[in-house]
Amino acid sequence: MSRQKWVLLILALGLIGGAAALLTRLQGNQKLGQPAVKTSPIPDSVRLKVELPERVLDYTSEPVEVDKGVLEWLPQDTSFGQRLYQAPDGFQASINVVLMGRDRTSLHKTEFCLEGQGWRIDRSATVETKVRMERPFPYDLPVMKFVASRDTTVGGERQTARGIYVMWFVADNNELTARHWQRMWWMARDLLRSGVLERWASVAYFAACPPGQEDATFERMKKLIAASVPEFQLVPRPAGSTSASKR
Repeated sequence: MSRQKWVLLILALGLIGGAAALLTRLQGNQKLGQPAVKTSPIPDSVRLKVELPERVLDYTSEPVEVDKGVLEWLPQDTSFGQRLYQAPDGFQASINVVLMGRDRTSLHKTEFCLEGQGWRIDRSATVETKVRMERPFPYDLPVMKFVASRDTTVGGERQTARGIYVMWFVADNNELTARHWQRMWWMARDLLRSGVLERWASVAYFAACPPGQEDATFERMKKLIAASVPEFQLVPRPAGSTSASKR
């Protein structure tokens, strides 16, 4: 590595470390923003329950319990919502929402979740794209589409499964992004400007499919996203409306 590249790397690491230190310092006097997703209180808990719709289109669903290891690993005020949806033809997709509290480490890069479950991310097929939404008004939802693979054994035979993972981040002040670094930057910027730590949520949809069915699976997921997101996500709002954290 050339001297110039080393200097740039050191500067980049210094900026990241400085931003993290600044966030930590500011968090002592911060005000916590409101969730950008529908929630309800959980008795005797600092966590909230993220309210996902029970029925969407012709899908039925069932709640999915959060893994005990995840509850122990993430900060105690991290909140969740998880449901598994199934269409009449057997197609399945899950929705998973993670809502941060006062500790920003509730949210992390998607790669950690997928690879921790044994999926290998196909970098060449992973892209940032948009899903067209019609409610509450027409707009394009920015999403990151990850394509991953995992070896499984079915009936004694080794097979490869493909997984389509679609995710984005959302905050109450009408902010949406598919990029982890942009969420971090916006969170620090908003905290500096207003003293409010926006309560970001990570929203993720996942479906497995056989190799060769990736595009068809993503098309089905886009329809599910367009129908279900307006049922639990509170932003974006029309121009001129007031966010909950500023009421």
